[in-house]
Amino acid sequence: MEKVILKSTSEKGRGLYAAELIPEGGTIFEEQPLVSCQYSWNAAYGYLACEYCLRPLETAERNAQRLANDPCIMLPRTECCPVEANLANHTKCERCGALYCSADCLQEAANRYHTAVCLGSEAHNEQHPVNALVEFWKKMHYPPETCGIMLFVKIVGMFRQAADPQALQAELQDFVHKSVNEDLFIFHKMLGEKFTQQIEQLYELFCKAFQVESDERLSWLTPEGFKSLVALVGTNGQGIGTSSFGDWVKNVTACEMSDQERQAVDQLIDDLYAKMDDVVGSFLNNEGSALYARQSKINHSCAPNAETVFPKSNHMLALRATRDIQPGEEICISYLDECNLQRSRHSRQKTLKDYYLFICQCEKCESQINDPDETSEEEEDEDDDDMEESD
Repeated sequence: MEKVILKSTSEKGRGLYAAELIPEGGTIFEEQPLVSCQYSWNAAYGYLACEYCLRPLETAERNAQRLANDPCIMLPRTECCPVEANLANHTKCERCGALYCSADCLQEAANRYHTAVCLGSEAHNEQHPVNALVEFWKKMHYPPETCGIMLFVKIVGMFRQAADPQALQAELQDFVHKSVNEDLFIFHKMLGEKFTQQIEQLYELFCKAFQVESDERLSWLTPEGFKSLVALVGTNGQGIGTSSFGDWVKNVTACEMSDQERQAVDQLIDDLYAKMDDVVGSFLNNEGSALYARQSKINHSCAPNAETVFPKSNHMLALRATRDIQPGEEICISYLDECNLQRSRHSRQKTLKDYYLFICQCEKCESQINDPDETSEEEEDEDDDDMEESD
């Protein structure tokens, strides 16, 4: 029996609701994405991930060495690194060299999209139209990244290989919540002020890369159709983060060991994170984004009762209850990061209205409705810093 049901209300539109009591910590559902990809800058900086599922391809030790810029780092308990046991299964596309964590992932990619968009011997040719498209995107969208251009590329591949292109079109259409203009406005806010001119250039490069006009299966990819796709991906893309070092830390922390070894391991972990912070800051993970049909229908709350996690260290998403959820209760996640979630009601409402075009009426916001409509000096300083960074 499904733990959730999909319902529509006049106030919030579509949403997911508990069909039974879901205990704190319980997995509500797991979901494979329609499509996923690694972010372009993340890949360019040497973060190695499976082209299909984003599973890490570096061992935890090699990952730590690179992130801390120290080739002398050695990790104890290498059996706590899942990548070590899977190294023999790593493979690649013989035509273009794209890396995969297993033959299964290679086959899935080939069956779904890769055969149609594989660049073969041209993969490292900077002048190839697809690589020119990726480079334009990278200049348009610097880190921290929130969307990946390869999602668009893979969707093209999926249409070219689909047994039923109309069914695929219907799957994509099911992600649409708002009008194209509203979704484009949201994506515009994410990518910055130059977005309007850049999307036109992006479309021209896209047409050149995939010869859109001569491909009957891409006939829907008109200028308006492209804007619709950009809006859909920009507003529904779910971020993914995977890390072999993070997996090692989690597994080694759960190991039984002597107090002396535990103290040494804990100190090593603290020292390594400090080194990594000096070298790469917060960019510790393989990062990417994906489209999840069910997860995309979950509404926001500033007091969420669920969170998205990636327990298999790949693109398989799990929705987990953060407290007991009663039958009939709506399941909500937070669209805000932890920092923004702790800000004043006024600040949260402003961010949600600016970036998601709705006024939050969740339990937390309603309980703080009489709070003064002002932003603290500390939050104003943070906003000023954000403005300076974006200039």
